[in-house]
Amino acid sequence: MAKIVLLGSGELGKEFVIAAQRIGQTIIAVDSYENAPAMQVAHGFEVINMLDGEELDRIVAKHNPDFIVPEIEAIRTERFYDYEKQGITVVPSAKAANFTMNRKAIRDLASKELGLKTANYRYATSAEELRKGVSEVGIPCVVKPLMSSSGKGQSTIKTEEDIEKAWNYAVEGSRGDVVEVIVEAFVKFNSEITLLTVTQNNNPTLFCAPIGHRQERGDYQESWQPATIANKDLVEAQEMAQKVTEALGGAGLFGVEFFLTDEGVYFSELSPRPHDTGMVTLAGTQNFNEFELHLRAILSLPIFEITIEKAGASAVILASENSDNPKYSGISSLAALPKTDFRIFGKPSSRPFRRMGVVLTHDSLEIPIEEVVIKAKRAASLVTVNP
Repeated sequence: MAKIVLLGSGELGKEFVIAAQRIGQTIIAVDSYENAPAMQVAHGFEVINMLDGEELDRIVAKHNPDFIVPEIEAIRTERFYDYEKQGITVVPSAKAANFTMNRKAIRDLASKELGLKTANYRYATSAEELRKGVSEVGIPCVVKPLMSSSGKGQSTIKTEEDIEKAWNYAVEGSRGDVVEVIVEAFVKFNSEITLLTVTQNNNPTLFCAPIGHRQERGDYQESWQPATIANKDLVEAQEMAQKVTEALGGAGLFGVEFFLTDEGVYFSELSPRPHDTGMVTLAGTQNFNEFELHLRAILSLPIFEITIEKAGASAVILASENSDNPKYSGISSLAALPKTDFRIFGKPSSRPFRRMGVVLTHDSLEIPIEEVVIKAKRAASLVTVNP
């Protein structure tokens, strides 16, 4: 059985560890703080600053893993090329991890090298450069740190007065040691989807049914599967996803995000790992959830097909206050609901808008997906995170 070092130990990492434990793999969970969710279910753990290359080298030498699986962006990913030379498999590949941990590399690959349709964009390393970028892409526009996660530091500029505030917010929300932002023209989209794309060693690339999602503050609030999408748009999104994942190489699950517009499909972002919107697959919407798919692809276990089994939705449970000992009320009311499940992530502390859990609802594919989403939102509203 394989030994896996997991870099980043949040709620997505926790579900990945559970999937790996079920088929006998050994996991060492790594993060910058103790008692992170994935550490609670792993065989062992390490607490380090993952931007410190020497610390990364130390734990890799100590554990000598077969696989290194990144779960977050803030990692000294340049070291991954050395680990590959040592015979360790970096998931999905050192190139993919390096390109996608930084929005600049992946956006330039998609737009300039592969010719995918994207929003007009510029980069900025200062408020003054941001002002220039905004004048070139136009208002309204969206500003994101090059390195961040869960929508941190992301904002929309609606007037010139917003530029300074957007720069400061992006710098605060940036992960890692890169202080640079991307400013994108606002795409007038009808909806957003995530296309979970599974690349395999010596087997065909597979696609999950599209996942719809709604965001606030740059972070997902609800997701649902299957999303309603025209067949021509789905084919276009699949072709784009295949092109970009093939360019990055390796095996594993990628979360590829798209905007659906009147002018067709626009590539938005890509994560080389399970996606937060993909937590809806924990509702049993597919024959394998996204974490099981990621694991099987990594281990070169052939995946014959991905089938959609039922309609499902997820809705997040958010904290509203700071606490070092968060408590939950309303769980019994939630547990009493039919066709409903939930996850409490076990994060040791809370802060306003921190994602602390998720509610999962499901129903038959004949039921309108909007009804399943409403049920998930109502169920999530029953739970309060208390300090």
